[in-house]
Amino acid sequence: MIHDTGKGEFHLSTQNTSYIMKVLVSGHLSTLYYGRRIREKSDYIRLYRNFALAPGGSTNYDEKTAHFTLDSTRLEAASYGKGDYREPSLSLLFEDGSRVLDCTYESHRIYNGKEPLEGLPSSFPADGESDVQTLVITLSDNLVGIKAELSYSVFSERDIITRSIRLINVGDSPVITEKLMSFNLDFPRSNFDVITLDGKWIRERHVHRAPLREGMFSIDSKKGVSSANHNPFLCLAGERTGETEGEAYGFLLVYSGSHMASAEVSPHDLLRVQMGINPFDFSWRLEAGESFQAPESLLTWSNEGLNGMSRNFHDFINHHIIPLRWQGVPRPVLLNNWEATYFDFNEQKLLALAGEAAKLGIELFVLDDGWFGKRDDDTSSLGDWFEDKKKLPGGLERLGSKIRKLGLEFGLWVEPEMVNEKSRLYEEHPDWAIKLPNRPPSKGRHQLMLDLANDEVVEYLKTTLTDLFERSGVSYVKWDMNRNLSDAYSAALPPERQKELVHRYVLGLYAILDHLKKRFPDILFESCASGGNRFDAGMLYYMPQTWTSDNTDAIERLDIQYGTSFAYPLSTMGAHVSGEPSHQVLRNTPIETRFNTAAFGLLGYELDVTKINAFDKKVITKQIEFYKEHRNLFQFGRFHRIESPFDSNRTLWMVVSEDGSEAMVGDYQKLQKPNMGFEDIRPLGLKEDALYAVGGRTQYLNIKAFGDLINQISPVKMKADGVVHTMVSNHYMFEQKTDSFEAGGDELMYAGYRLPNQFIGTGYNEQIRLVGDFGSRLYHIKEITKEDKQNSIGSSES
Repeated sequence: MIHDTGKGEFHLSTQNTSYIMKVLVSGHLSTLYYGRRIREKSDYIRLYRNFALAPGGSTNYDEKTAHFTLDSTRLEAASYGKGDYREPSLSLLFEDGSRVLDCTYESHRIYNGKEPLEGLPSSFPADGESDVQTLVITLSDNLVGIKAELSYSVFSERDIITRSIRLINVGDSPVITEKLMSFNLDFPRSNFDVITLDGKWIRERHVHRAPLREGMFSIDSKKGVSSANHNPFLCLAGERTGETEGEAYGFLLVYSGSHMASAEVSPHDLLRVQMGINPFDFSWRLEAGESFQAPESLLTWSNEGLNGMSRNFHDFINHHIIPLRWQGVPRPVLLNNWEATYFDFNEQKLLALAGEAAKLGIELFVLDDGWFGKRDDDTSSLGDWFEDKKKLPGGLERLGSKIRKLGLEFGLWVEPEMVNEKSRLYEEHPDWAIKLPNRPPSKGRHQLMLDLANDEVVEYLKTTLTDLFERSGVSYVKWDMNRNLSDAYSAALPPERQKELVHRYVLGLYAILDHLKKRFPDILFESCASGGNRFDAGMLYYMPQTWTSDNTDAIERLDIQYGTSFAYPLSTMGAHVSGEPSHQVLRNTPIETRFNTAAFGLLGYELDVTKINAFDKKVITKQIEFYKEHRNLFQFGRFHRIESPFDSNRTLWMVVSEDGSEAMVGDYQKLQKPNMGFEDIRPLGLKEDALYAVGGRTQYLNIKAFGDLINQISPVKMKADGVVHTMVSNHYMFEQKTDSFEAGGDELMYAGYRLPNQFIGTGYNEQIRLVGDFGSRLYHIKEITKEDKQNSIGSSES
């Protein structure tokens, strides 16, 4: 927990980590250590390190501290102007034009629990959790009238320490905040690899890893959203750290706007890590007596490899970020009509889709874009949140009622942050859009962004959406956001505050979401921003799940979901089975692989179920039955990455129950290789001394995959793609055999599960695995209990 030695030293400890700080003679707050837990002691002075004599080229802090220089001191808050030439974590502009800030220790307080951050999403203790403590250290520069409150909350069971900073102007004059990072953390060494999650639209959160070198490394977003380009996540991994071994530090920002994370290696091999609001095009005017709160960051350390770091983040998000109402609550299997109809639908077509969905076992029907205003394409009607009566003559109320009578829940797509120029809302309030008064605006997807820095817009959206959700009776809302910020200017802000727009936009969004979250606690909200353009912990505080990517191709999703799992749990990842070919890459992928990928997340379907063949309908029915049987495991089990799609032709991952009694392994192959060798699986997280039953999920292959080779095993000769071949393929379920056996947890984890060999071109029998291009398998592992054994004995005796 938090140990105050009484000597200006603070030891923050979780189950496995220690974070130690010290107030120096100069008054600066210095980092002494962060890493594997060490025991408490009366003082930690031996952990402090600096030069005995200031090196050449350095600047002495003052005459009292002789050879002390800030440039080689590990600091918890760093500013420019007193000899620290590394990147500052806070930068201010004062009324007289000066920029020098020098904050030193003033006071501290320790309390049990954790207070929420004003106007921002932040973590919270779980119900009944008593071991969360918070340390608030106040630094001050009385010469310029500035106080900085550094907050540290220790979540001992999760190995997470949260950090944030609040700036207070206690002087008589206004101050301009130009940079305020959520944390500054200095390490005594730099021999790390840096891992980031980078990408773009339909290619989000791909894993990139590179060694640090002297100088500055940074990622950021200037888009007004957390962005698909660079997720607000950073990992420092040991040079030999892998998925299961080695140390890893993880940093995650609880924020949904423009951000920056950096890692700077100094000439003395010190490493400085920062994360927070992007200082680019940002400033915040603090009048006398006002304060500014920076977003929260999550910090963790693990010596159990990258999986250990991810597990800490997953557990923390599931228990301390996700709304309480949705923690551990199974999510429904849904059908979304977007890729089935796009804008071309009416009530009859929607009800036909819903009717087929109900027969397949789907639980929720989601009406996507195109139901409002005169929305026949993406050029009009955003902002006009009333039904298109040509498409829906009875409105959402009648459609929803009919869908519920089919036994389905009803969900709805909205994009409230946007407006089209062709809309009633824009005609009435053109000044509510973000655009310059004297320059034609640039558009994204033919739309502009509403100015959520304007309180009138925020209140309008609160009222409009409250009315919409009440009268439609929806149980699920997909909240989309399909463009990035441009033409940054708010008609509601004076010239000197225009650089506050981006952050004020985010605060306005959070105010709307907070209102809706409290008003509609039972609506399941899913965040979406052209797919994964705003997948962050800030949005998850209001909406417990996020549409992972607009790319529904199962093979591309392996990369996307693998990367996303570095920070975010399966319970947050929307994943759909789409049609064939993929609408994003025109790839034909077996329907079983489409399911096997989507099953590791929140399962949905996004295809025209009224047009699929009989074979696919039967397969989908069995898929949904299987998913429902193992839903809690898929959604809330502990996820482990085993083999990366970025490093090989194969992807291996698994999810295991918290007690290690049950697991599901996903095994995926991109391309079939000729004459392949032997393969095995070494699952993780099982109990060494337990006995397990292992078996593959029963899967089915469309016999069209054999082409003319079908005649090698069929007693009836068939022409490939002929009438008979097609008729048989639609109705014959070619079952792919899987072996089942019993084995100890130690054997499975260390010796491995030896898989039957794949097809190698010399023939086929029941011992051959038919995987093929883009093929996959799921393997279920279940502990055999004493009761299972007794029941088995009783069954055999009877």
